[in-house]
Amino acid sequence: MAPLRPIGFWLKLVDRLIDEQFIETMEEHGITRRQWQLMNLLADKPSTDDELTEALGPFIPETEDEGPQAPVEELVESGWVSSTDGHYALTDTGRASLASLGDVVDRTRAVLAEGISDHEYAATLDVLERIARNLGWDG
Repeated sequence: MAPLRPIGFWLKLVDRLIDEQFIETMEEHGITRRQWQLMNLLADKPSTDDELTEALGPFIPETEDEGPQAPVEELVESGWVSSTDGHYALTDTGRASLASLGDVVDRTRAVLAEGISDHEYAATLDVLERIARNLGWDG
């Protein structure tokens, strides 16, 4: 029997595969995973650079020191996000785009969860959250 691989192996592999799947799925729509995350955050409420950086912290690789500024500025240029007095917000066009892209993302999520029960998925999220808290995350 092959030895079990450590959790770090699986976390990094799954994260990379999610990125690759998302890139493949969203490439034709001209949006990145980070931009999708930003749009979802902005759908809830307008946010500053600092608020976006804090919310996206776990998703920004340590080697990436630009934070969310470059991806959000691209969304501003596309007309999907507005920038007023240091606050970013989704425009009507951005909200419509987010809604239509939601179907595409839902199909990707369905592939990710294939063969996994709702109970197993919820248990996995619970365990990962507890591991993060054990390691000092207080989000």
